[in-house]
This record gives sequence, structure tokens and C-alpha cells, in this order.
Amino acid sequence: MGAPPGYRPSAWVHLLHQLPRADFQLRPVPSGFAPREQGYQQALLLVVALAGLGLGLSLIFIAVYLIRFCCCRPPEPPGAKSPPPGGGCVTWSCIAALLVGCAGIGIGFYGNSETSDGVSQLSSALLHANYTLTAIDHLAHPCAQVLEMVERLDEAVRTELTTLEEVLTQRTELVAATRGARRQAEAVAQQLQGLAFWRGVPLSPLQVAEDVSFVEEYRWLAYVLLLLLELLVCLFTLLGLAKQSKWLVIVMTVMSLLVLVLSWGSMGLEAATAVGLSDFCSGPDTYMLNLTREETGLGSDILNYYFLCNQAVSNPFQQRLTLSQRALANIHSQLQGLEREAVPQFPSAQKPLLSLEETLNVTEGNFHQLVALLHCRGLHKDYGAALRGLCEDALEGLLFLLLFSLLSAGALATALCSLPRAWALFPPRNPSASCSGSHLSEPFLRARLEPVPHLRSFPSCRRRPH
Repeated sequence: MGAPPGYRPSAWVHLLHQLPRADFQLRPVPSGFAPREQGYQQALLLVVALAGLGLGLSLIFIAVYLIRFCCCRPPEPPGAKSPPPGGGCVTWSCIAALLVGCAGIGIGFYGNSETSDGVSQLSSALLHANYTLTAIDHLAHPCAQVLEMVERLDEAVRTELTTLEEVLTQRTELVAATRGARRQAEAVAQQLQGLAFWRGVPLSPLQVAEDVSFVEEYRWLAYVLLLLLELLVCLFTLLGLAKQSKWLVIVMTVMSLLVLVLSWGSMGLEAATAVGLSDFCSGPDTYMLNLTREETGLGSDILNYYFLCNQAVSNPFQQRLTLSQRALANIHSQLQGLEREAVPQFPSAQKPLLSLEETLNVTEGNFHQLVALLHCRGLHKDYGAALRGLCEDALEGLLFLLLFSLLSAGALATALCSLPRAWALFPPRNPSASCSGSHLSEPFLRARLEPVPHLRSFPSCRRRPH
């Protein structure tokens, strides 16, 4: 099958598509995109379960490390005031982990934007395809063109051609030409009725685009909130370490645990989505043909023509278009002959002939526009744009989000192991300073508590006896 214009599966698609897949019984599963098969669903759920396993191992490691730190610490000698060795390394390792988390947040914002751009391109392609099929706003609906042409031809058959037959009853050859034009007009109307292939189809690209945009809006908002939450956790944790505030560090430790769980959960969803999307993008034509045939009930010849759009697939409407074009040309030539022969002898025939020529010109213009709309180039271009948005930008954004989740999980796990040791190194606060509200009051307090020395008398200050 020919690839859509401008779309080629990327290296990431090939790499993810070649990864092995297995169901819950660890039996191999084909990598073809089959979301309705139970084995393929289990393979994607197993990818999510791997992220859950990583979360469980991280929590176990953090719990074991903290229990060992709290319960297996050697007792400090009485009167020891110097911090234990390695305290600076613990604090700096925590700071480095938080800075790595901040860098991951920047990657996450970029990935979220790329994914949103890809989905927006998909929605735009669906809307343009809907405009091509239904011609909302500025384009004419193919079915409406057909109905308009059929109605004009039927009206011409009922009125103008009938009037011409009544006027030209004295000339049998002219009556025969008029009846020939009538038969040609009826044939054109019958041929054009079969070109409205999208009439009555339950699938609407407009509705699909609206559903995709609705889901994407909430997905984008959820990731923005997650990124902002982790950014606040990192910044307030760094502030707590700088201020040596135990309560702030403790609160941020609890928040870091929450964000760690969210990061592993988002990692599982991103990995499963990326794997499934790579399977779809490696060969989208077969799945799209089967799905569209099932949803619309259209024939394989029409779907192959629009999805493949190559020389190997013929236009299913070509015969009808050719016959209609020939019939319109014959009608035009017959009307010109009638105008030359009948108008000099029957002046009353000029008005219906002019009306017929006007109807024929409008019909020919609509017919050429219909031929352009029915060609596969427009819809196939929209199909390629949708694939590029979904399989290039959206997939790339998902991979960046996956990298963000991985960096976030590693940084927060390191911070959770380092923060308890860091706040244990904080010096205790001076109670008198806490009561006075400022360390600047301590010298004045000591000055008030010290006894005032007696004044010394100088010789010049002694009182002389009188």
C-alpha cells in the first residue's frame, strides 16, 4: 500500500514497533495494531504494569533505606556538637536531584506542547476532511451539488423542454431533437444521483474532531497541573533546605511522595500509548480501511481510492463522470442546433432555449467543481496530514513526556532518601531567639542580665573641703 504524501514511519516508530510484546501468560503477541483483541490489550496493560512494578520497587527501596537510617544509626556521644561526616554530601545530593527534577520539568513542558501540536494537527485534518465531504462554510456539499443539478435538470425537463415540444410541434425533426435533449438530461440526473457517496453515512469527521479536541484539552490541562505541582515541590524543598526549616521540608517530603506516585502512573500510561501508537503508525492503511468500512458501510473500491490514491486504484466514479460529461456536451450541442434552426421560424422558442442554456451553464460549472471534490487528492492529503500530526509530533511529545516522568521519578526517589538525613543535620533553634523574635535581641538581653559595675571616682571630680 502506498504511503500518504509526506508521511514515512520514523525511526522511533520502527524501534518501538520491534519491541517484544506478551500477554499476561507471557506468551508472545504480534505487534500489529489490534486494539479489540484481548491478547493485544493484555500486552499494553502489561506495559502499564511494568510502571507499577517500578513504583513498588521504588517505594520498597525508599522504605528500607529510611528504616535503616532511623533504626541502625550509631548513637551519638554525649556533648557532641559537630555534625556527622558526610552531611554536606547528603544535602548537595538532594539539591542536585531536585535540579535534575527541574530540568525534567522543562522537558515535560516541551513534550506536552509537542503532543498538543500533533493532536491539533490531527483535528485540523479531520475538520478539513469534513469540509471536503460536507462543504461546511465555504465549500459546496457534494450531495448538495448533485441535488442542485438534478433539481435544475428536472425543472428544465418539466418546463422548458415541454414548452419547446409544444412550440415545435409543426417540425418533427426539431421535436425529435428536443426529446433527445430531454433523454440526455434525464440520464445526467440519474448518473449524478449515484455520485453522492457520503449521503446517510453515520460517521462524521466533525464529531470525531470535536471528541479528540475535548479529550486533548483535559489531557493537556492535567499534565500542566502535574508539571506545576512538581515544580512547586522542587522549589519549596530547595527553599526549606536553604532556610533549614524542618516543617517545610517535612511537608515537601510528603508532597514528593505523592508526586512520585503520579510520575510512575503517568509513565505507565505514556509508555503504553507510545507502544500502541507505534504499532498503528507502522502500517495505518489496513486498520483504517477496515475501521472505516465497518463504521460507514462504504464499498472497498471507494475506500481504497481515497486512502491509497495511486495509479493502481481506479476512480470508482470515473464511468459516471464520463457519461455525465458526454451527456452534457450532447445537450449543449443539441441546444445550439435548436437555436440555429428553431428561433428564426419560432421566435417564442427563444426564451425557453435561453433558460435551458443558463441552466446548462450552471450545471456544467457545478459538475466541474464536483469532479474536483471527488478526486482523491484532497482527502488523501488530509489523511497524510492527520498521520503526520499523530505519528510524528504527538509520538515525539509522548517520548519527551516519558523522559520527564523517568527523570522525575529518579529525582524524587533520590530526594526522598536524602531529605530525612538532611533535616536531621539542621541545628536546633534557640528558644530565647524564638521568644524575642530576632537574633539581634540576644546581645541586648545579655547586657541587661550582666551586673552594672561601680563608677570609678577621678581626682578631678572629688569634692574639696571648704
